[in-house]
Amino acid sequence: MNFEIKSFNDLTVDDMYEIAKSRFEVFVCEQEITSEQDFDDKDKKCHHVMLKENGRVVAYSRIVPKGIGYDYTSIGRVLVLESHRRKGIAQKMMEACLEFIKNDLDQSIVVLSAQLYVKDLYESVGFKVISDVYDEVSIPHVKMKVEL
Repeated sequence: MNFEIKSFNDLTVDDMYEIAKSRFEVFVCEQEITSEQDFDDKDKKCHHVMLKENGRVVAYSRIVPKGIGYDYTSIGRVLVLESHRRKGIAQKMMEACLEFIKNDLDQSIVVLSAQLYVKDLYESVGFKVISDVYDEVSIPHVKMKVEL
């Protein structure tokens, strides 16, 4: 799997369109998250991780620099389109994110806010739960952390 990792300024118009389309499909159409603005201006400071198939972004996440939202580097907006789930893509994407964070950003601690039903995915790449369950956009979440 060939994941592209780009800073915001390196994204093409097509990249941004496909990212927005995939995020809307998963977070709004599937999960019905409408109480929170998806475009929160953090994107401009993030690295964007994506897997494309025939020009379509089928898997995506963003790496948020430390100090923006959390005291540590974080990963968010993790998605895999429904048509591509259960193929190991999410785990491979998380591994690519962690490798980039360690090697390119020289960071050793990563945190994230995980939807409870997918915490096993994050545990499979070394994350550990560090909070009680809490509600975020009407979905149960836990905060997780990994040391690289």
